[in-house]
Amino acid sequence: MGTTSDSSRSPPKDKPEGSQENGRLMADSAVDKGPKMNSGPGQVSNGYPSTSPQSPKEGPIGGGEKGTYSGAFKTLVVQQTSLDLPRETWSKKVDFLLSVIGYAVDLGNVWRFPYICYQNGGGAFLLPYVLMAVFGGVPLFYMELALGQFHRSGCISIWKHICPIFKGIGFAICIIALYVAFYYNTIMAWALYYLLSSFRATLPWTTCTNAWNTANCTHYLSTDMNISWTNSSISPAEEFYTRQVLQVHRSPGLHQLGAVSWQLGLCLLFIFTVVYFSIWKGVKTSGKVVWVTATFPYLVLIILLIRGATLPGAWRGVVYYLNPDWGKLLTTSVWIDAAAQIFFSLGPGFGVLLAFASYNPFHNNCYKDALVTSSVNCLTSFLSGFVIFTVLGYMAEMRKESVETVARDAGPSLLFIIYAEAIANMPAATFFAIIFFLMIIMLGLDSTFAGLEGVITAMLDEFPHLLVKRREWFVLGLVCVCYMGALSTLTYGGAFVVKLFEEYATGPAVITVVFLEVIAVSWFYGTSRFCGDVQLMLGFSPGLFWRVCWVAICPCFLLFIIGSFLAFPPEVKLFDYQYPFWTTVLGYCIGVSSFICVPSYMVYHLLTTKGTFKQRLLKSITPELGRDDLPNRDIIITNAV
Repeated sequence: MGTTSDSSRSPPKDKPEGSQENGRLMADSAVDKGPKMNSGPGQVSNGYPSTSPQSPKEGPIGGGEKGTYSGAFKTLVVQQTSLDLPRETWSKKVDFLLSVIGYAVDLGNVWRFPYICYQNGGGAFLLPYVLMAVFGGVPLFYMELALGQFHRSGCISIWKHICPIFKGIGFAICIIALYVAFYYNTIMAWALYYLLSSFRATLPWTTCTNAWNTANCTHYLSTDMNISWTNSSISPAEEFYTRQVLQVHRSPGLHQLGAVSWQLGLCLLFIFTVVYFSIWKGVKTSGKVVWVTATFPYLVLIILLIRGATLPGAWRGVVYYLNPDWGKLLTTSVWIDAAAQIFFSLGPGFGVLLAFASYNPFHNNCYKDALVTSSVNCLTSFLSGFVIFTVLGYMAEMRKESVETVARDAGPSLLFIIYAEAIANMPAATFFAIIFFLMIIMLGLDSTFAGLEGVITAMLDEFPHLLVKRREWFVLGLVCVCYMGALSTLTYGGAFVVKLFEEYATGPAVITVVFLEVIAVSWFYGTSRFCGDVQLMLGFSPGLFWRVCWVAICPCFLLFIIGSFLAFPPEVKLFDYQYPFWTTVLGYCIGVSSFICVPSYMVYHLLTTKGTFKQRLLKSITPELGRDDLPNRDIIITNAV
């Protein structure tokens, strides 16, 4: 470390991205202003191995003439070797892109977007959807990718670089991610139950002769011309879903959930086992798994689209899906649904984009990544609408009913009842059932990988010395906690719990958290500083459009969603069960339980910071300077002979 560099000995070379430099010494009168010289592990910048001694005879000191010595003090800029382990990175750029796409494209793209679209004016809904995406969703998506890539930190520790008093946002995000894991994976357990039930010649949801069927079960296939469909008729697919898979008829409501279904318990155990062995080693392993889980759903969607387009009556479904009702654009609910759909589809605020981007090379073009992945996500939602509605048109043709009557079900029921029944009436029903429910499972797995990786990255970055070398055990503990938390959703009344979590535990809390995140970055950290960070990474600064979106449009976009939720609280109903008032109070308590971390940490930070109140407040909103604040870290300026 006592050797100076001689810039005349080696030509300037660009420093490789993400490399860990050991003992880089630059002899200059000030901080080096020229090109950086290549130096790898075990070398100083003039190319000598750091382990080999260098005598004055081997080269000049301080840039003097050969064989002479200078007694003057020179300023040396020394980059020390970090004692921390180097941060893990993606094996390939495609691993990152597939992981982000797999996270953003989830079950909501398949069941929520088509339902929201036809409910809010069909093709006319695409106008508010695109506007909300351009001015709200994509800017938030881009901002999180840039933040994560620049600061290379998870959603908790990143706040010391931005605005320390808002660190509670990171803890709130982790709690929200746990709530999602409690109910989201149960839907995959349902799909796994369907998948296992599909390996037979006659699918069990096509007949009314099973032990779980009732007298109202109506076996109605396209060939059964003598059977009429009445208002009291219940399809065998609906009874299989409600009475065999969920067994919801054995629970009167949330006040009495009943016992845990052991079949669903085993299915969920298998799902979490797959999740664990996919993420336990980090992005190196999960980045390989998504090559299957993120691409297979597209193959299945294309197969189902081709098959659906060839079914009789498919055109009726497509017309109903896209037929524009421009009058709906004058209603506030359409714009609310468009804003909420694009927000939850792209998924900012869950800590996932921060975590994934933190494993990128510093100069990766996250701007292009944001545009590509968000576009793929929106186009997938649009494609899924055709896949769903060609089949709904076929079902309407078969039942001699309107598409609107057939498509009355929303959420998981659209997949597990309507679509499952349509598949059962197709030729090669077993094949299509297997690939369809495999697709549902893989769509969910990607999002689970991402959600838990956001929590894991946040905790490992916040407590590196305790958890980094124990990642496998920490992930195992986290998966066990998620499984235990999901047990209530595996009961006979578990579907009621899933609906409660879906409506209250995540939506309002995560939107409020993202609102505070945008305010902290744009107003406290400063848009100019943030754009400077982006320019340092990408070589160009975000334009005026992005700045205006981050400062004004995105906060208004999020406030619009929050205000609409408070003004028009959802009426929660599932099957024939109307949620009582106390469940609404319970839902709000669950939502507040995560968000309460934000004000609680603010108070804690102000109480534990030293100084007067004004000094505490100023320190709380000032980014902490540390060795991790720049891409070239551990820079020390010193004087030596």
